[in-house]
Amino acid sequence: MKKQQPQISEEKILEASWALLGEDSIEKFSMRRLADKLGIQAPSLYWYFKSKQLLYQRLANQVSGIILEEFHSEGDWKEQLAGLAITVRRVLSRYPCSTQLMMMTLPHEPDIIRFTNRMLLCVESTPLGLEQKMQVVTTLVNYVYYFVLDHYQHERSVSEMLHDQGALPGEEMVQLLDSMNDKDAGLFRRMFTNGLFELMGTDRAFEFGLKVILLGIEQVIMEQEK
Repeated sequence: MKKQQPQISEEKILEASWALLGEDSIEKFSMRRLADKLGIQAPSLYWYFKSKQLLYQRLANQVSGIILEEFHSEGDWKEQLAGLAITVRRVLSRYPCSTQLMMMTLPHEPDIIRFTNRMLLCVESTPLGLEQKMQVVTTLVNYVYYFVLDHYQHERSVSEMLHDQGALPGEEMVQLLDSMNDKDAGLFRRMFTNGLFELMGTDRAFEFGLKVILLGIEQVIMEQEK
């Protein structure tokens, strides 16, 4: 008896895509691997998505929609931007490789457009020009994207090192820094010794960077109002 092909849908494809992205890096994602995970032949996927890029677009659109659902705008422009940044970081951290997807896709999906429009509305009340408003939104979202991506890559590097060596090279790092002079590594050595690099990816680090960006935007607005 011929084995029946599993029933698939766009929703099941997206669900399987997130699962596959959670198992490995986005660089190893392929339509063939996705088809294997769904238990179907790869050509069947192309009835729903004509290319991997179009699938990526739909995944990014899904993430954008979730951000919009979870973001609740309150307060002045600074409070709204801060709340948006926190929401974006939270959602991106929940969905594997979603930061890369957002960076690799174009705003050609409805929820991606709505997400971009919502970001712009946060600064609509400011006296900034249209170009400056776009730059504010771009700067903020790029900060969030990079922060989440940097933490993701750091976690991957740590995991791979633990897998390959069984431990992090703490002793080797200390020896390397001790072998370097103060001019080349003095400040780095002090920060490493005091555990400051452990702040990477933390809420504390994120909030400080966000504060710096918001204060910079405020300064630009104050100069413009003079």
